[in-house]
Parts: sequence; structure tokens; C-alpha cells
Amino acid sequence: MLLLGVGSMLNSPTVEKLRDMKLKVMAQMMAETDNSLRDLPFEERLGIMVEKEWLSRKNSRIKRLLAAASLGLSACIEDINYAADRTIDKKTIQTLSSCSFIEQKLNIVISGKTGSGKTYLACAFGNGACRQGYSVKYFRIPELLLEIQDAKQENRYTKFMNQFKNIKLLILDDIGLKSYTLEESRDILEIVEIRYNKTSTVLSGQIIHTKWYELFPDPTIADAIMDRIIHNAYILALDSKKSMREVMAKNIKTD
Repeated sequence: MLLLGVGSMLNSPTVEKLRDMKLKVMAQMMAETDNSLRDLPFEERLGIMVEKEWLSRKNSRIKRLLAAASLGLSACIEDINYAADRTIDKKTIQTLSSCSFIEQKLNIVISGKTGSGKTYLACAFGNGACRQGYSVKYFRIPELLLEIQDAKQENRYTKFMNQFKNIKLLILDDIGLKSYTLEESRDILEIVEIRYNKTSTVLSGQIIHTKWYELFPDPTIADAIMDRIIHNAYILALDSKKSMREVMAKNIKTD
């Protein structure tokens, strides 16, 4: 009984110090020692405590990154449909899922008709990047352009645009839903310029990238955007005989 009392007295200040150092999991494990760990050597017990603290912090960081990413869909690489009637190469997707393209500062361009799974694939890349510790942000381009206009009117344009410097993976969805004005073109070029050879961008839209020139009124701006995006990008042209939204809806009904 005396030994237990001494142990409790010793543990109490240690637990408080662990909490003070924000090592909450280790503090909880020491305060509520698992009987199965009591007989383990000190090094093994410490190793288990450190491992659980590390996992807890890693999972918390992933949750924060996913929340900040504001992905348009809940999607993950593991759930991608590789049906025979889809033009989607599994080997390429597996290569990209490693996120080596982010380390190499490369881009991904996804095109395909409505329902081919463009947004799902883009968000799956974003989800995978968050899980590997990269910062991610998702925007639909129409909504992004509106936010840029608001930032200009509120005299915070520079601050708003500066955020794009540090986002490791930026996802710009729905490019080409309409032709862009000269001002919008310049804003898009500004984002592309800020990120060029520093970070990675995923762009997706119905229009194939070879027709992007037609979206911008100034050929010089069009050339500048294309030059900074396309030449160092993986090009994924999707096709599907069935709408993936239809397929997903049927799966949900079946479940």
C-alpha cells in the first residue's frame, strides 16, 4: 500500500507537467495506467505512450487540415470507381496519391463531361494530401471570383491573394463555365503567378485544356496562364458512359 501511495504522489506532479506541456494523451495514460502495461519495461511503456500521443496529434492535425480545406465533396482515393466504362487510369491515380507531385510543384488538370467524376477526383486528391500533412484549399472558380471582388471592395485584396502563397495544394473547380472578363483573367493570372513553381494546383472543368485559350479575352494573358499551368501538369481526361452522380445515388439507395 505504501508503494502505491508513493507512486501516486510521484505521478501527480508528473501528470500535471505533461498536461502543462500539452501532452494530454500521455498525461491521461499516466493518470489512468492500463493494468496490461504495468509489467512492461519502462522503455516499452514510454514507447507506447509516445506512440499514442503522436497518433493523437497527427489525427488532430488531419482534422484541422480537412476542415480548413473546405472540400466540395467527401471523397477519398480508396473509393474511386475504376469501372471498365470509365477512362481513368488506376496506375496514374496511385502515382498521384503518393503526393509526390506536390513535392515536385506539379499540377493536375482534370477535364470531362458532367457526371464524369471530376470534382470527386479533385477532392480525393485533396483528402489524400490532407492525410499526408499538406495544407489544402478548395474553391469553385465562380465563387472564388466573387470573393476576390468582395476583397477588392473591402480593401483587403492583397491580404486575400497572399493566402495562395502558402497553400500546398489549391483546388480550382469548374473552370470554364463561362468566358472571363479582362479583370477576372488578370485575377486568375495573379493566383497562377503567385503559385508558379512554388506549390501545386488542381484545376477541373468540362472544357478540355486545349480550349482554355477561348476563355480569356487577352491572348497574352491566356498564354501566360497556360504556360504556368499546363506545361508542368498531369493531364487527366475523364469519360464515363454513366453519370457518377447516378451511380453514387444508386449505391446509397442499395445500402
